[in-house]
Amino acid sequence: MSASKKSRQAPEHTHRSNMAQTFKYAFAGIGYTIRSQRNMKVHLAIAALALFASAFLQLTVFEWAVIIILIGLVFTGEMLNTAIEAIVDLLSPEFHPLAKVAKDVGAGMVLILAIVSVISGVLIYGSALLRLVG
Repeated sequence: MSASKKSRQAPEHTHRSNMAQTFKYAFAGIGYTIRSQRNMKVHLAIAALALFASAFLQLTVFEWAVIIILIGLVFTGEMLNTAIEAIVDLLSPEFHPLAKVAKDVGAGMVLILAIVSVISGVLIYGSALLRLVG
């Protein structure tokens, strides 16, 4: 077999190697966000408190699912905002009004997710607290 044909063939275990690389890159992105973004650290701390409260208040399976989905959405929003900021900084190192719009909209997106999560948490934890004491 010629060298050119050999180089076009996928090596064995390519799928596993690519899958492993995909996870490696994904975890690198998560790690970068945690290390570099103060707000992600705040979200992590609040998520830990929310999970502790969920266990303490003996939430139903459905309530647990809602809390976990909301935590995931806030984390995802923060990571998307971080990606938007990085792309904007790369493409527009100098101030530009549209760069500001992109960054502000990204930050607003995370704020809305956080507000919705807090309101949902008040409803869920309030209801659970009433069940526990009443």
